[in-house]
Amino acid sequence: MADSGAERVSVNDLNVAEKVSITGAEAPEAKPREKKEKPKKAPKEKKPVVHGGAPGDAKAKDVKKETKLGLPFKKDENFGDWYSDLVVRGEMIEYYDVSGCYILRPWSYSIWESIKDFFDKEIKKMGIENTYFPLFVSEKALTKEKDHVEGFAPEVAWVTRSGDSQLEEPIAIRPTSETVMYPIFSKWIRGHRDLPLRINQWCNVVRWEFKHPTPFIRSREFLWQEGHTAFATKDEADVEVHQILELYRRVYEELLAVPVIKGVKSEVEKFAGGLYTTTVEAFIPATGRGVQGATSHCLGQNFAKMFEIFFEDENRERKMVWQNSWGLTTRTIGVMVMVHGDNKGLVLPPRVAPIQVVVIPVPFKGIDPSDECLKVTRQLQEAGFRVKDDLRDNYSPGWKYSHWELKGVPLRIEIGPRDIEKKQVRVVRRDLEDKTEGRSQDIPMADLAVKIGEILETMQKALLEKAREEHDSCIVVAENWDDFMTALNNKKMVLAPWCDEVEVEESVKARTKGEAGAAKTLCMPFEQDTLPMVSNTIAEGTKCFASGKPAKKWALWGRSY
Repeated sequence: MADSGAERVSVNDLNVAEKVSITGAEAPEAKPREKKEKPKKAPKEKKPVVHGGAPGDAKAKDVKKETKLGLPFKKDENFGDWYSDLVVRGEMIEYYDVSGCYILRPWSYSIWESIKDFFDKEIKKMGIENTYFPLFVSEKALTKEKDHVEGFAPEVAWVTRSGDSQLEEPIAIRPTSETVMYPIFSKWIRGHRDLPLRINQWCNVVRWEFKHPTPFIRSREFLWQEGHTAFATKDEADVEVHQILELYRRVYEELLAVPVIKGVKSEVEKFAGGLYTTTVEAFIPATGRGVQGATSHCLGQNFAKMFEIFFEDENRERKMVWQNSWGLTTRTIGVMVMVHGDNKGLVLPPRVAPIQVVVIPVPFKGIDPSDECLKVTRQLQEAGFRVKDDLRDNYSPGWKYSHWELKGVPLRIEIGPRDIEKKQVRVVRRDLEDKTEGRSQDIPMADLAVKIGEILETMQKALLEKAREEHDSCIVVAENWDDFMTALNNKKMVLAPWCDEVEVEESVKARTKGEAGAAKTLCMPFEQDTLPMVSNTIAEGTKCFASGKPAKKWALWGRSY
């Protein structure tokens, strides 16, 4: 550390289980450390500065055990338990007494609000309006589109009773809202002047998943936005599908710093009843599994036919509309946690972090810098940053460091008496490991607002770059079955030539089924600079990796959530 190191608190100087006061007055065990005549306490320079606890330090481990701030599981050793533990300790969710349902705590809901604010603003620029439709769907409406209802039938929850009375007809809780909205579309759309019709709703849906509920990733109830639009022509619908998909890419990459691949789903994996489905696919390197990040569907005219959504064009001809639907869910939050989280806790990208900067006083020899912390907090808040000062006097600075690192706050500002003398603050980045160059730096008070903005922007970019590098290293090209299986079992995504036949895809699922789960097509990627392909073209004579038949396209395969 720099000159102000004497004010910093080392792991071995802490007994955070005692909840030491901010002034140190209630911490008799800390007093001897101020007396230089105590030789056993003298060599402070040999002790690591507290940044949430130093890995490998015996007392650091004791501190974590006593405060229960440390994560008991390692991300690369026991990912499932690490994730489940982190979302609770990081105050993202609380478990509920209905299996597969979770309480979103303010920390995670704030992230969802940031996503919502960005996306809502962008779709309103496109002329899309928000609305709200009921939660319930009649059985008649839900079953009207055969392929659609078959696709969702296992997940539909039904209301069959009211009190002690049996309902005359069961009512479904929406798994999605096509069948809720489209009977109304047929009333609202009469002529070409009623088109395009473009609406979106922010709501919850219920899909009664029974296989391995996972917070944010797979739950029985979740929050999302769902857009539903109708156009006079397919060309208009196609344009919107890709506009929305690009917004989904921006949510993941520009807000959450998570790289994704844009592509189109196979016939097996597309939306039930739709014409085609486009997707942004994320990947979790730690588990070797893909995650469907968000989807934008062209429904074609299938639903228009079922629900009789017709319009009269300029020539007075009666025609069916072309429709799209598209959705983004709170799954986004889970993907972000899985990609960026580490063994200390959450690592939140600055653009969505509920708190971007936490300000912590570091008292020394009875001098309390809390007033200066308040000034810094106000200064940064006025500059537009999301800032919180932690002036609690029943926790030590080191405990606070660990607490806010666990919650993933991007920047920590430490202010001690010597910092005040030098008119500076110590700034520590959450995204870098201890002792990494650039993790901490002293910044003059006069330059603070500008420098904080620069550091946050640097962090946002660094998180995406790091994640992209790891993501791209997990893409392997395989042109035969043996290479495919080797890559798959090494937790990779596999880009392979494919004959594009449903039977072959189902065969691959069957042949790869096991404890780790079956492989499937994640998508057929659109043109991507990072992929060894150009515009989804394939050389003449290339054979399908699984069937040996002539290959028609490149497909990205993998196991998934």
